[in-house]
Amino acid sequence: MRIPAYKRLWWAGTCSFMSVQMQFLLRGVLAWDLTERESALGLVYLCFGLALLVSTPLGGVAADRLPKRRVLLVSQGAILAAATGMGIVVVTDTVQFWMLLVAALTQGLAFGFYGPTRVAFTSEIVGREQLGNAITLSMLSMNGTRVFAPSLAGVLAGIALVGIGGGYIVSAMFSLGAFVLLLRCPPGAEPRATSTAKPLAEILDGVRYVGARPHLRRLVLSSFVIIMFGFNYVAFIPALIKGDFDLSDGWVGLVMSASSIGAVIVAVPLASRADGTGVWRLMVVSGVAFGLGVIALGLSPVFFTAFVVVAFVGAGTTGYQSLSNTIALNMTEDTHQGRVQSLMMLSFAGFGIAAAPLGLLAEAIGLRQAIACMGAVTLATVVGYALLERNVQDVIERGAVFDDVPADLDQIVS
Repeated sequence: MRIPAYKRLWWAGTCSFMSVQMQFLLRGVLAWDLTERESALGLVYLCFGLALLVSTPLGGVAADRLPKRRVLLVSQGAILAAATGMGIVVVTDTVQFWMLLVAALTQGLAFGFYGPTRVAFTSEIVGREQLGNAITLSMLSMNGTRVFAPSLAGVLAGIALVGIGGGYIVSAMFSLGAFVLLLRCPPGAEPRATSTAKPLAEILDGVRYVGARPHLRRLVLSSFVIIMFGFNYVAFIPALIKGDFDLSDGWVGLVMSASSIGAVIVAVPLASRADGTGVWRLMVVSGVAFGLGVIALGLSPVFFTAFVVVAFVGAGTTGYQSLSNTIALNMTEDTHQGRVQSLMMLSFAGFGIAAAPLGLLAEAIGLRQAIACMGAVTLATVVGYALLERNVQDVIERGAVFDDVPADLDQIVS
């Protein structure tokens, strides 16, 4: 935080995440109020996931080929537009369900560019020596907003004079603050890579890059499955709290904040260890805690138990995400960091896409059973990855995996 450019980027991210987290809760509450169906919640997240699936690889190319601040400004502008538009239609009582889908698509497209660019920009600003600390503090920023944003959004949604529309307007104000702070960030260095290849060729080059490195490939693939299934509990919190526990919107925000309380508690000690030894083992332990926590959430009989369990899940999620991103960056050359991060972020596209079939599964077998299944898949994936890589964890932690890769990537992949 003594680096001025990083401090501005951190505060811009804090405001942006505050806006996005508020929109996540408001979108889920509004979808439930309009339809009262788990499958509708899943459909909203499906639109978000499909948009993220398309835009994230392009965002990785943009992060490696364009000035990073410019990419962040355009992305943040789209997030601002989505929040403002939803606030207007809700306040004027003209909102329809399809508008939620459009807003989800817009945010997904924007976030596909914002996410990998912000991580790559962080690496550029602080260097590899402080990368783990910087990434963990960025996760603290995101998870810290999750303590306040859902509660704020839930409280605003429950106030008659403000409501969901007012919540969206407040979200737009945070997004505007993020845009202004990004204007004060440095433009960033000229892109190191000078390739003039078309975007599709650049995306394929990033896929080949990961495919040719077994340890990086296993980390990316396992992270995709873990986030796709484990993180989907977030999509069904409104249905669990309002449907099963028969509580109001404010309680939804409170439970979402519980996840962030656990995340913030674990983030500070995690930041001090993120650049040291034992990082790989700590990532695996965090992933196991994540999976077990989601299973326990599905089995929680009462609200208080669910609240405590979600805090535990938040701690595990933060540990796994921040450390897996740090390890992936350390295994990646500077010219490919944006594209590798975009592949890591595709897990959130998978999370959105999987929400729709998981919503149908919840309607078929029960919401609690479906959540427990999500946790079981998460836990199995973490354990499987750990067993495959347990003998090379020291090599992975050194970040030297890319040094000995042969040049002919096409032959390796084939």
